[in-house]
This record gives sequence, structure tokens and C-alpha cells, in this order.
Amino acid sequence: MKNYYYFLGVKEGASEEDIKKAYRKLSLKYHPDKNQNDEFFADRFREIQEAYENLIDPDRRRTYDQNFGTQERSYRTTSPPVIKSFSANKVHAKKGEEIIITWKTQNADVVKILPFGLDKYYGERIFKVTGFKDGKFQILLHATNSLTHRTAVQGITITEVFENDKEKYRDEVEDLLKPQRNAEKNAMPKTLKILVMVLLAIALAIFLIFFSK
Repeated sequence: MKNYYYFLGVKEGASEEDIKKAYRKLSLKYHPDKNQNDEFFADRFREIQEAYENLIDPDRRRTYDQNFGTQERSYRTTSPPVIKSFSANKVHAKKGEEIIITWKTQNADVVKILPFGLDKYYGERIFKVTGFKDGKFQILLHATNSLTHRTAVQGITITEVFENDKEKYRDEVEDLLKPQRNAEKNAMPKTLKILVMVLLAIALAIFLIFFSK
């Protein structure tokens, strides 16, 4: 049985107003018309609609709560947890820059994203990196099946980019080119070298002819 509360991101005891607010917010975010009819967003939107229709009606919600509670107590999968996807919209960022991560897991009843904490089995999170350690910020996704005590882990590393990186790289390139440029300035042109060699050869020939007599 689907967890409609999970789909809407509300607690099981959520009020009717909380359910309406969650539905409006998620509908605006995942509506296919606003996401170029992307299949992922279309599926997510259908789940949100289905959850809302079942939870907003008092009778349907009462029946759902009874059935869902029974199933939760009687069924838990023993299949190993799987991380189907875990990605970030960028892996190089400046301090304070906005980053978006998305994830999707399967067979996991406990999903934790470090350093943020517990989260849904799939979703999206927007955050800003306020601090790097040794120029890196590590994000770890833990997907756990608490029945089998098995956990799948996957990480993303965000590398810090500094404001003056472009200037730094430009200076490094210029430093590498300086010796070459200086050498070019100090070097004798190739044509001039050939001319000098020819003149020296002629002078040597004249010298040999003159003194050989």
C-alpha cells in the first residue's frame, strides 16, 4: 500500500489545512506543464494527486488509515536497500552558492542524508554550502532496511571554487609562458643565424685560399 502521507510530506495526524497547503505547494512544483512534461515530474504529480484525493475525503482517509496501519504492522520487505539515483546539479561551487541534490531509493525504510539528517525515500533538497573542509564538502546518502540491518551508501563531493580562481589560473598560465616569451625575445632570429653562418663560411674559405698560396 502506498504511503500517501509520505507523498505529500505531512505527518499521519496532519490537519485538513496542512494537507491542502502541502498539495498546493507540490502541485506548483511538480506540474508537468511547468517541467516540459518530464516523465519524472509527471509520475510525481500523479502520486501527489492520488494522495490528496484519498486524504482530503474524511471517509476515504479513515478507511485508508485503518488499512495502512494494518499493513505497516504485518509487512516489511527483506529485499536489500538500493540507491537508484543520487546526484547534484553541480560539483564545483563557491561558498554560499545554492546547490540542488536529488535522490531515489528502494526497499529502504530509513533514509538519511548527511549532514542534514533523516529524509524521504526520494526527493529533492536545495541548500547552500556555508563551509568547506580542505576545499571539499561531502554529502552522504544512507538507505537502510531496518528489518535486515543492511545499508546502501553513496556520496557526492562538492569542490570549493574561489572568487579569484580565474585570475589565479590566468596568472599561472602567464608565469608558464613568461620564460618562453623571454627566450623568444633574447633568441636570435633564424634568418639572421643562417646569414651569419654563411658569412663565416665565406670568410673561412677566403682565409684558406689566401694563406694556401
